[in-house]
Amino acid sequence: MPPTRRTQQQRREETRQRLLDATIDCLVEYGFAGTTTHRVQERAGVSRGALLHHFASKAALLAAATHHAAELRLAHIRSEANSDGRSPQKGLELLRAAMSGPYFLAGLELWLAARTDPELKSALLPAEREVGTAQRAVLADIFGPEVTARSDFAMLCESLLVLHRGLALTGVLRENPSFDEELLGLWAERFLGATP
Repeated sequence: MPPTRRTQQQRREETRQRLLDATIDCLVEYGFAGTTTHRVQERAGVSRGALLHHFASKAALLAAATHHAAELRLAHIRSEANSDGRSPQKGLELLRAAMSGPYFLAGLELWLAARTDPELKSALLPAEREVGTAQRAVLADIFGPEVTARSDFAMLCESLLVLHRGLALTGVLRENPSFDEELLGLWAERFLGATP
């Protein structure tokens, strides 16, 4: 049987994925300031024209990469949560792992840069809204209908996400490695009645 030929659409999608993966790698390795379109293009192994065909601006590329990274984190959480059954404690562990790895750090680089970059902020906002909706849906799956039905469920989700972002930012300079675990345990005790 002869090998199947990739269609033009498949090649375009592969190029797009290479660009997104290269962007995330650059954000993690070099930070926002060191992530240039030239560096991304080189790491992805594509031409300047191919990059511009997929992303007309650096802001569009960065916004798409953030969304891509968030989708990968959420897909991992969903698959892990579904394989182990529903458990709030397991869900918290999965969320902690997903919100402290390289994909999450790439997102933090962009959120900080968006504070002073109106074009980047404008490009990130729609993707972040979509990711926020997906994150709440994943949390609803993890915590189950009893927790989801609570009147403070929206605050529960938002406080947990803000807590993880804060821990990731402050963790760079923190010397006590057990602080994260203690703080997340306190959150679980207050919001879920779970013992740390």
